[in-house]
Amino acid sequence: MPSYSTEDISKVRFERAEECLEAARQNMELQDFKTAANRSYYAVFHSMRAVLAFDKFDSKKHSGVISEFRRRYIKTGLLPEELSPIITKLFNVRGSSDYEDFFVISKEEVTEQYQNAVKFVEAIKAYLKRRE
Repeated sequence: MPSYSTEDISKVRFERAEECLEAARQNMELQDFKTAANRSYYAVFHSMRAVLAFDKFDSKKHSGVISEFRRRYIKTGLLPEELSPIITKLFNVRGSSDYEDFFVISKEEVTEQYQNAVKFVEAIKAYLKRRE
């Protein structure tokens, strides 16, 4: 089994985040708002995993990734506190859109979700650039 550096793992995870962000944008154009909300969340999720790769941390549970990211990067001030509520909102909307039978998300709500995901991914991109 090949061995990958933490930098390689982080890069692959961040590329996946960017792919999810692009998919969210495309789904918004198609007016598939539930899928756009899902992809916006996953852009944030994979961004967190990209940063946590440097700590050699991963979790099968989303809650594990979120709590560890907050503990290591937001609570320590390495990343801005304003990212924390973005995670919560995107996580909650993604859960509702994926699992609630009658959940409806408006164009305005999904646009906000997408814009927050862009803001989050850009913050992570800047952080990863500083790490280089």
